[in-house]
Amino acid sequence: MCGIIGFTGTRPAKDIIISGLERLEYRGYDSAGMALLADGNITVKKRTGKVEELKKLCATDEYMATCGIGHTRWATHGGVTDVNAHPHRCGQVVLIHNGIIENYRQLVVEYGLSGKIISETDSEVVAALLDTFYEGDPVAAIKKTVKALSGAFALCIMFQDIPGKIFAIRNVSPMVATSCDEGSIIASDLTALVEFSKDYFVVPEYHILTLSEEGIDVRTLKGEKVEPQMLTVNWDIKSAQKGGYPFFMLKEIYEQPDSIRNTVTPRVANGLPDFTTDGIDDSVFEGCKRVVVVACGTAMHAGMVGKHVIEDVLRIPVQVEIASEFRYKDPIIDSEALTIVLSQSGETIDTLEALKLAKSRGSKVISIVNVKGSTIARESDYVLYTHAGPEIAVASTKAYTVQVSAMYLIACKMGLVKGIIDEDYAKKFMAKLLNAPNIIEETLDNANNIKRIANHIKLSQDAFYIGRGLDYTMSLEAALKLKEISYIHAEAYAAGELKHGTIALIAENVPVIALATQEDVYEKVISNIREVKARGAYVVLVSMDEKVDDPAICDKHIRIPKLDKEFTAFATAVILQLIAYYTSEAKGLDVDKPRNLAKSVTVE
Repeated sequence: MCGIIGFTGTRPAKDIIISGLERLEYRGYDSAGMALLADGNITVKKRTGKVEELKKLCATDEYMATCGIGHTRWATHGGVTDVNAHPHRCGQVVLIHNGIIENYRQLVVEYGLSGKIISETDSEVVAALLDTFYEGDPVAAIKKTVKALSGAFALCIMFQDIPGKIFAIRNVSPMVATSCDEGSIIASDLTALVEFSKDYFVVPEYHILTLSEEGIDVRTLKGEKVEPQMLTVNWDIKSAQKGGYPFFMLKEIYEQPDSIRNTVTPRVANGLPDFTTDGIDDSVFEGCKRVVVVACGTAMHAGMVGKHVIEDVLRIPVQVEIASEFRYKDPIIDSEALTIVLSQSGETIDTLEALKLAKSRGSKVISIVNVKGSTIARESDYVLYTHAGPEIAVASTKAYTVQVSAMYLIACKMGLVKGIIDEDYAKKFMAKLLNAPNIIEETLDNANNIKRIANHIKLSQDAFYIGRGLDYTMSLEAALKLKEISYIHAEAYAAGELKHGTIALIAENVPVIALATQEDVYEKVISNIREVKARGAYVVLVSMDEKVDDPAICDKHIRIPKLDKEFTAFATAVILQLIAYYTSEAKGLDVDKPRNLAKSVTVE
């Protein structure tokens, strides 16, 4: 989950590394550091806090080194201290690491490394082991080291006596690399590379890279030279900048209409869903008797919206599984089940392992991911890429709605292929999906009203979301958003369950955000709202009503456009994202970088 970057070339490395770390900071921001190699000397600078603290530490120093590595940390092993920050140096070796070394304690004992270790991290053990094996041949030392390691790792390494070169190797943990006129650069994420080149490659697992001013040499552990498969970024550096918004999250909320258009429109032909360019054959859906959706966090909630639509429209059973639970049980899955995995980064470790398990049981796998060439994309049978561009804020917004859009596409295509819906129904369905960006744009016009509501919610320690059917599914994601960026304890409840215990939590002025967008259960939800209102709750109602000013029902009303019940999710999602955003902003918090969290969960 940490951010790593390495550069070697013709330009001073310091500013390039600092700039890259700022773009990678959403991957971890407990501490930051860098190491620079020049004239046979390695200089290491690191400090707890965000990258800005490292920037201050190095502000007055002039470094002419053109070779260096940098790291921004999300702590796993060891607390947040300067000593535990990366890079870690041992003897002639300095390195940065993303991942978890599972057998680091055994390595300390087996190789007598305790005298070399000063931190609490698993990463420093790798540096100590490398230094133990290093006898002038870096490749030989790296081979011996990775052979001893158990776990996930992405390593960037410099040796004090080898000027101008960075060595890298990975297993599971992501790394991408590119060469350009200025030199060679490697990082854990494309956001740090795109300034230099739109062309890049995903570092192959268990291949040793040697980066130099001249380019990047890629070899297998047997020493065979490999020409990596080059990919192209379809967005530019401006997409990874705030563009005048106070936070990335708000920018990304407003980018949702275009993100959905970019994801859906290319997959519509003659008004019908078309996966020809994705290479997803109709046979994938023909033999499918049930669907298994596997994901984590927000992506799982997107899968739950997909479940609602597939079951409601197609009457095909769908089970949604938490990836971290799925992989540690004996799931009921076989060749008659279609597995759909969702991951924004395409590197989520639990989702990746669940994918492998599903494939081993004979299930075909479609992945919905946002990053070309990511591990999950490569491991899947089929890939449906979303086109949201980079998402920098830790709290996912546009990645969520494009995943929902992708699930709607799959639902419509599956229904057509299986003959459950006809072309006329499918065209009407797709027309509504194509209209979703317009609905979001209309909904965003209510942003100021939502901002005023947040000023009340910010004063509370608790908040509750209630709804039925699809609204309950939306409530789960809404509660997660509020929790992760405002630190307000928030829970989502099926409205009909209030009388079964949860209404005991309702007290005077406790915010209850009630969703009532599903017309078939509208009156039932209104009855549930009256119950919490009678107990003093501060109720915010989200519905399609023109106006609700009955104080027995709500204190504030937010209207969404009149929509068919399956398509209210898009308008509702935006409102709930804005409630979380403005509440966090009103509390004076860093919306983009909530405490204890990081963007891409690449470790267990």
